[in-house]
Amino acid sequence: MPTTTPTAPARLPRATPESHGVDQAVLERLVATLDGLRDVHSLMVLRHGSVVAEAWWHPYAPDETHTMFSVSKSFTATAVGLAAAEGLLRTDDRVIDLLPDDAPAEPSAHLSAMTVRDLLTMTSGHGTDTMNFTLTNLHVPGSSWAQAILAAPVVHEPGTRFVYNTGATYLLSAILHRLTGERLLDYLTPRLLAPLGITGATWEQCPRGIDVGGYGLRLTTEELAVFGQLLLQRGTWGGEQLVPAAWVDEMTATQVPTGPDENAEWAQGYGYQFWRCRGDAYRADGAFGQFCVVSPERDMVVVLTAGAQATHLELGAALDAMGAVGGATSGATAPADGGSFPPRDLTVALPHGTSHGSLEDFVRGSTFTLEGHDGGAPDMPDGPEPGAPARHSRSILRWHSVGIDRKGDEIELGWTLEGSDERQVVRCGVRHWVLSRARIDGEDLPVAGAAAWTTPHELTCRLLWRGTPFALDARLTFGGDGEGRWVELAVDQNVSFGSTALLRATGLGATP
Repeated sequence: MPTTTPTAPARLPRATPESHGVDQAVLERLVATLDGLRDVHSLMVLRHGSVVAEAWWHPYAPDETHTMFSVSKSFTATAVGLAAAEGLLRTDDRVIDLLPDDAPAEPSAHLSAMTVRDLLTMTSGHGTDTMNFTLTNLHVPGSSWAQAILAAPVVHEPGTRFVYNTGATYLLSAILHRLTGERLLDYLTPRLLAPLGITGATWEQCPRGIDVGGYGLRLTTEELAVFGQLLLQRGTWGGEQLVPAAWVDEMTATQVPTGPDENAEWAQGYGYQFWRCRGDAYRADGAFGQFCVVSPERDMVVVLTAGAQATHLELGAALDAMGAVGGATSGATAPADGGSFPPRDLTVALPHGTSHGSLEDFVRGSTFTLEGHDGGAPDMPDGPEPGAPARHSRSILRWHSVGIDRKGDEIELGWTLEGSDERQVVRCGVRHWVLSRARIDGEDLPVAGAAAWTTPHELTCRLLWRGTPFALDARLTFGGDGEGRWVELAVDQNVSFGSTALLRATGLGATP
């Protein structure tokens, strides 16, 4: 393993847009467009290696890591290139030879023909995303995802048909794990992450301790921008060739067609775990609006994080902004002056309404015991995209009781779960964000909360799971009189691979 000297956290030089040939009006239009979309979290624009614009929508902040979803795939492909350069594998190696302990005893002809390149290009021959075959054992200790994926039918000749397949990327990670004897994150750290100054990355693992590969990587916005700039520089950083230039060229070029798609940006072709874009650009692409878009023609990188459902609008805005900038040499010799364009007063969408409702004093402090639970198909914390079926789901919200209280200019939303008396409380600023923590799915997580009375009887509380795209909108409609009080509760998630409706219930309130 190469030795590396610890470096400072990723930090790119800053410059005014004009000093690098970018009209600030282009960036202002980009920010305005993104601000008009729901739940964009951050933006960073690089030109000639300097940050010329950066923005965070409050309460998201520069030093926080963010779930990158399938942007993770592009890091996995980079690791494959490093392993190939070290002579550990070749792209024409057969998958069953590299994972002999997980392969079926009698592999089919199509499975026998499947190669590393087929995994890289999403042409493994599977007819669907093979992560679906791990649904029953996602968190079972010792379960083998690779075995489940390799047991799935290979219905097409490998190399002939593009099918977006997160399971294929997991197999790449499993192969590297077996060949190197270490998890993917540990393999990449001295070779790529540490030299780039990426110090706080984490990666979700399967029950066997193998990094998932196709999703689960967490980075800051600037760390992802550094990765994009490395690609733009064809693998060179600080005078050192971290990734072979030929591999960067190969994995970001069109390797296979992706066919017609209702969104044109997903029909431009696919490389090795990278999507092609119009304007001869390419991108690392994660669900719900995580993007690292690289344009060699414009010498630009645009990075976005979000919790967006209509991600084509977000991506289209970024590509339009790139297209409005001159060619790669424009402004290239202008000096950086240390000050990027920083848009002000941006915030993630807040509930709209008033500070108080006519029933607030009547219902505050009451505990409403819920009945009539009905939840839609819940979202999963991460998974395949675009348009692929869900990998696995979060539990449908099983709130047993709910209640509100007020502390100054904050409203507290509290709930208990079925089978537990432990009460979770999230502080919600009245028409502003308040940071706190709550125990969600057994984890103590950072959250942000905001609330407003959207009608005299209806309170909307918005909860952000910080560092992820996910937000919950809980609408509590109150009623009752001196003899009793009641609530109708509806909880929806902002983004999902399935239904966004998580909970519909009614509840009767006990006197406080």
